[in-house]
Amino acid sequence: MITVALVGPDGAGKSTISAALEHEPLPAPVKRIYMGVNLEASGLMLPTTRLALAVKRARGGTQDMTAAWSRAGGGDRVAGRASRAALRGVRLSLWLAEEWFRQLVATWHRMRGAVVVFDRHFVADYVLDDSSPASASEAVHRWLLRHAYPKPDLVICLDAPGEVLHRRKQEATVEWLERRRRQYLALGGTVPHFEVVDVDRPLDVVVKDVARTVATYCEARRT
Repeated sequence: MITVALVGPDGAGKSTISAALEHEPLPAPVKRIYMGVNLEASGLMLPTTRLALAVKRARGGTQDMTAAWSRAGGGDRVAGRASRAALRGVRLSLWLAEEWFRQLVATWHRMRGAVVVFDRHFVADYVLDDSSPASASEAVHRWLLRHAYPKPDLVICLDAPGEVLHRRKQEATVEWLERRRRQYLALGGTVPHFEVVDVDRPLDVVVKDVARTVATYCEARRT
């Protein structure tokens, strides 16, 4: 069938809305796949990623594969730099495998006729803002996502003003959320099919609007 990515800043309701779509009358069954970096939120993970996360937790790290691991290297600066570079390379390899694994699972479900709904998407979240300096491994990662990683058939941007998003989830400043919001809206010029849904409305209304957007796209593909 198709792949649909729900994107937007924190507080836009991506996870809630993607879950609600499973109960909407869409043209095909919905299969949800989490496409973000917080692996605690994902039930889909390679065994190698689980092992790497266990090692990272033991070293005092966090539950994702993108943030830096605990400090490597001691007194020897050259050895420390080499160790950190090696860790970045390992982390990139593991994370690329995880990204492509999820894409392969999505392709399998799509070929079986499902509407695959992505909760977040790597292409959107990593490529949005490359104004900050990047290491060599980060630059390679961004390039691969921009030029090689499959893009969703339909991207739906869940949009609301920064102050509205901040009231819902106070983990970032209004200014940061507003800047991120503009970056998500700018995706419209980089993906084949892009729609914006206003989420500053009652949840049931938003879910119906998103479902209608997906159904309309499916119908357009048939004709």
